[in-house]
Amino acid sequence: MWIDTEKWQEIFKTLGQHKLRTFLTGLGVFWGIFMLTLLLGATKGLENGVNSRFPAVPNVVFVWVKGTTQMPYQGMSVGRQIGFKAEDVALIEKNVGSVGYIRGQNSVGIWNGTPPYTVRKEKNGTFSVEGTHAGMEGIKSFRVNQGRSINDIDNRDRRKIAVIGKRVAAQLFNPDENPIGADITLNGINFTVVGVFESYSAGNKQQEEEKIYLPNDTLRYSFNQVDWIGSLVVIPKPGIHAAVVEQEVKEYLGKLKKVHPDDRGVFGSFNLQNEYEKIEGLFFGMTFVGWFVAVGTILSGAIGVGNIMLIVVKERTREIGLRKALGATPASITGMIVQEAIFITSVAGYAGLVAGVSVLELVNMLLSKAEDKGFFGTFELNFNTALTALTVLVISGLFASMLPASKAAAVNPIVALQDE
Repeated sequence: MWIDTEKWQEIFKTLGQHKLRTFLTGLGVFWGIFMLTLLLGATKGLENGVNSRFPAVPNVVFVWVKGTTQMPYQGMSVGRQIGFKAEDVALIEKNVGSVGYIRGQNSVGIWNGTPPYTVRKEKNGTFSVEGTHAGMEGIKSFRVNQGRSINDIDNRDRRKIAVIGKRVAAQLFNPDENPIGADITLNGINFTVVGVFESYSAGNKQQEEEKIYLPNDTLRYSFNQVDWIGSLVVIPKPGIHAAVVEQEVKEYLGKLKKVHPDDRGVFGSFNLQNEYEKIEGLFFGMTFVGWFVAVGTILSGAIGVGNIMLIVVKERTREIGLRKALGATPASITGMIVQEAIFITSVAGYAGLVAGVSVLELVNMLLSKAEDKGFFGTFELNFNTALTALTVLVISGLFASMLPASKAAAVNPIVALQDE
């Protein structure tokens, strides 16, 4: 590939003769790319941090009974207390087409009642207990970092095992003691610890880690809850929004329990997907603002480049006229001006990108040493975003050079040679 070295030597010579002007010209472009990198990197860091504290399954729906009936229906009186039964779970799974996954969930000492008195040798404490199933880590925002979690066989066989929170383990066991395989007693009933979990919940990490998980059927039979289910955990089938399954499950429960369709105070629900979409919308808005501000700065820098190139053309009018008198074509004159403008914007922009990424890496290094990262995760800049930014940069440099280049190409050699 042939490179016009003489033209490049001339560009470097021209830029070298006006170092301060060249530096100030590129500074606007540098700052625009630098700020874009920082804004998008910080936004991504916050998004990564929030998402890391979000459940791995973001479209889960929780349904519970929140009150008595307030309207008569089908001969039924007002004030009826509605409850879920184990067979309701199978009926919903069979008759509500949007349901992909559903499990019943019970607890002791969370919504009502006193948490069980828990004993381990000479140590003791009072911790809330919740029933769970296989795969609940992604729904409940916790990870088992010692031992194992609860599986389907544990529920089927009603095994008396427990997965305890990190703070429960710290209170019941010595620092050098391995909890796995040890027995704890809940209200006089022995359970074997098979796992220790750590919560990554955003708002109630400490409260979650002071909890004990049991297989849900084990909990029901151990704590006299055989006849009822406390709440439902529902996930829609792939491609179905959580709001759809939330509405359909509540409508089916209304028919099953003979609750008036307009009686809205009986069934409570929480749709995690709605909250997740709100957060995603927030980050989209932050990213848009970052692009808007940074692109505005880049364009301002590009306009500055265009203005400087107009001055360059004015200063070199006699030289351009001489070139044309010696046979230089308008295209070669235009190419010289465009090449110089694109070179300034590209170098300044790339330097801004490198500086911005370097700052992001420095922040990541400091975060990795921090015990509490707050709501921030890894600061990063997507490769496609960086490529888009550089493309915007080159295009802006190209457009910035169009007016000066056209003026240079239109120079009259005779008039230019008479220019003082």
